[in-house]
Amino acid sequence: MAKQEELVFGIHAVKALIERAPERFIELWLLKGRDDERLMPVINLARKYGINAQFVQRKVLDDKSNGEQHQGVLARVKAEKPLTEGDLDDVLSRAEAKGEQAFLLILDGVTDPHNLGACLRNADAAGVQAIIVPKDNAARITGVVRKVAVGAAESVPLVQVTNLARTMKSLQQMGVWIIGTAGETDKCLYDVKLSGPMALVMGAEGKGMRRLTRENCDELVKLPMAGSVSSLNVSVATGICLFEMVRQRRL
Repeated sequence: MAKQEELVFGIHAVKALIERAPERFIELWLLKGRDDERLMPVINLARKYGINAQFVQRKVLDDKSNGEQHQGVLARVKAEKPLTEGDLDDVLSRAEAKGEQAFLLILDGVTDPHNLGACLRNADAAGVQAIIVPKDNAARITGVVRKVAVGAAESVPLVQVTNLARTMKSLQQMGVWIIGTAGETDKCLYDVKLSGPMALVMGAEGKGMRRLTRENCDELVKLPMAGSVSSLNVSVATGICLFEMVRQRRL
């Protein structure tokens, strides 16, 4: 059974959600006595959309957020229905209507909410149209993810698919070239053509891509590692790869 409500905290996350979906707000709590320039935009937006804000002591916010860094703002909102395969078709259709080529990010089993939040932030900055994740064994949108994403969770669709390999094959049939990242390949990121309709696949923390996911990639690339560290955090590696793709798409 899908959850009906969720908590959102952090200035950027709450502000972005008010701007995108004010009708989803049930309750909004703000730190009593704090009215500095960072929080005022949230207060003004809440007033604009008729969202009733309660000013409370820090302990109330600490308790409600289970000790997470809430930055003095926390909201209880109606949960949004997860996006699925059908929604991905809509995303690609809208991109095509705007004259854009497919630009997607696939995360194969990334389970850490901080990494998912950082990947959402990277994807938003790079202009990615959607992030695709498997329905099982992957992080979901939570309050922590929204806060780390600093608003990107509201702008980049997160599409959950039942069968990742099948979705990849479907994208390939639509002409999307799928690039996977794997340390065992000889091809360097900077030596491969990364323009055109494309999806980037990043594997799980520590494990990399699953075998079936790897087998369904059109090409595998790796980052050149000059030091003693064998790999980078998945969100850092994602940012590097996405912006190399952005660079090549602009040539």
